[in-house]
Amino acid sequence: MTRRFTVLAVLAVVCAAVEVVAGRGMSPGVVWEVLNGGGDATERHIVFQLRLPRLLVALGAGACLAVAGLVLQSALRNPLAGPEVTGVTPGAVLGAVTATALGLAGWDAPLAVVLAACAGGCAGAALLWLLAGRGRGDPAQTAVHGVLVSAVLGGLTAMVLLVEPGELGSVVQWLVGTTEGRVWEHWHLLWPWALVWGVAAWLLAGPLTLLRCGDDIALAAGLSAHRARTLALLCAVALTAGAVAAVGALGFIGLLVPHLAVAVFGADLRRSLPGAALTGAVVVCGADAAAQLSSRLLATALDSGRLTLPVGALTACLGAALLLLVVRRTPSRTF
Repeated sequence: MTRRFTVLAVLAVVCAAVEVVAGRGMSPGVVWEVLNGGGDATERHIVFQLRLPRLLVALGAGACLAVAGLVLQSALRNPLAGPEVTGVTPGAVLGAVTATALGLAGWDAPLAVVLAACAGGCAGAALLWLLAGRGRGDPAQTAVHGVLVSAVLGGLTAMVLLVEPGELGSVVQWLVGTTEGRVWEHWHLLWPWALVWGVAAWLLAGPLTLLRCGDDIALAAGLSAHRARTLALLCAVALTAGAVAAVGALGFIGLLVPHLAVAVFGADLRRSLPGAALTGAVVVCGADAAAQLSSRLLATALDSGRLTLPVGALTACLGAALLLLVVRRTPSRTF
């Protein structure tokens, strides 16, 4: 197990190094020179004020989404449950977009975006809990209602776009997910939030493991399944809202990375939760590095200096393909 964590840590370092040198405008040699104390003021600003915070935000957001997804899948006992299909991510996006449309928040006001996204994520979770009603303890019913809530919240986001068509660019960034323009303020807001709720998720590892075995076994062990599931959902909402506030809605990270973490680290959530955090950080960081490299290649091929491929578009395409593969190979898998 130690070896597996070590391998993932090495992969994280490699992905981080690639991401730092992958951006346009500076060659890898110049970046290396800046990291060694050289370079002019502009080059140092690009590396230390733009690329490094972008790297850290990508790592933190990936960890948050992966842990939130594993918590949701364990609490609901549904391998296809994730922040994207339980109302949490759409609610956080709606909150951020609405606040932006009203002029209360924006990409240049990270704290306001965090608060708006958290409020929206909590509203989405509350709507799910309200619609589930007496059946909210049933994982299957909760997952079905989550899909419906996600559709409703997505429709409300579209309505905001109709009311404020000038916010199209902002809405697209929130819906697709991007790490462009991240600065140190985003990181300073994200890491304490991720740390607090990540520790809370790890402390719930025991109850979540019992919930994965079924409510009857949890009750036989003396665990209140309803209370434990409520705390787990609250933790997942908070982690998702923090990630969405930082990078928008990165598709399929919270849905597929937990499967990788469980496959690598096993069903013991005391190991798989930290493993999911590290795996999510590696996946998002690697995807962001790949997106930047692809943007450079496409800009050169199309002779367009402004072409940028958002990392969310890449994770959505790859995630959809992997999801089809998982469903086809394990059509009857349940927790």
